[in-house]
Amino acid sequence: MTDVASTLSNLQANFNADAAAGMEEVFQFDISDAGEYYIEIKDGTCNIAEGEHDDPSVTLKMNKDTLKGVLSGEVNGMTAFMTGKVKAEGNMMLATKLNSLFSI
Repeated sequence: MTDVASTLSNLQANFNADAAAGMEEVFQFDISDAGEYYIEIKDGTCNIAEGEHDDPSVTLKMNKDTLKGVLSGEVNGMTAFMTGKVKAEGNMMLATKLNSLFSI
């Protein structure tokens, strides 16, 4: 398991199913130095997989250090976005819900 895969799989243990009730979204992560991963949220469930989803709700592009910093809380996601360390395509407002879906 790669460093990024391990980081993302830790998210699954911290998933807040109540916050995801009724939600059906896909967060695609394009990690420039570690590949592609996605998190599929479907009515209170969370599945994390390696690769590219065919219809992501939002795609977040960054490097692995930024991903780890944002997910650990050491890096503010909005600051990373405003400074160009994170780029988003699709439903950008959805990206702001990551903190409520996972106990980060």
